Amino acid sequence: MRRRSRRRIMRATVELVDQQGYAGTTLTDIAERAGLARGLVSYYFDGKRLLMQSATHRLIHQALSAALGGLAPDATPEDRLARAIDTVLDVALAHPRVMRAHLALILDPDTGAFVQDPEQQRLGTLLQELLGDWGAPDPAAEHAVLRSALMGGCIGVLLPGVELSLAPIRADLFRRYDLPWHLGCPPQPLPPERERPPARD
Repeated sequence: MRRRSRRRIMRATVELVDQQGYAGTTLTDIAERAGLARGLVSYYFDGKRLLMQSATHRLIHQALSAALGGLAPDATPEDRLARAIDTVLDVALAHPRVMRAHLALILDPDTGAFVQDPEQQRLGTLLQELLGDWGAPDPAAEHAVLRSALMGGCIGVLLPGVELSLAPIRADLFRRYDLPWHLGCPPQPLPPERERPPARD
């Protein structure tokens, strides 16, 4: 019952923030959408900020698990890592208000430290397993690098008014991990050409 209630609360959070933004969503709204008493939301989550981060981590973990589960059993580690990168970027594009709120909260030191809740830990474990299979000598350290790179990529496609297209951000991430462009779910048939600065005299 506890697990089911927590999942209902997190699902309701994502739905409401998608519709009306983080600032426009109250814990009372979330409780009503989840069909639970308002007090249960506060019992399970210590404030809206923690709930928002947990709900976003769960959203990404669910999407990533489903995407990896759809791959063939003999998918290579490169196939799996490429699909993981694409999935996280796709979540950002599919849920821009949720991801903007999530990134804003974790980047603001006045709201507290990065939340390493059970949802984040499950997501981190899955990504570390992918990196270990890919060949990272220290999957935990490489996970920190990948997490930062993915956050930067999400900011790039979501920065209001100056959003970048997905292709160059994806190309940069794929180069970082030496992944062929055709793996995963490429947004276009060929990678964008990388412009180089003019040669110095």
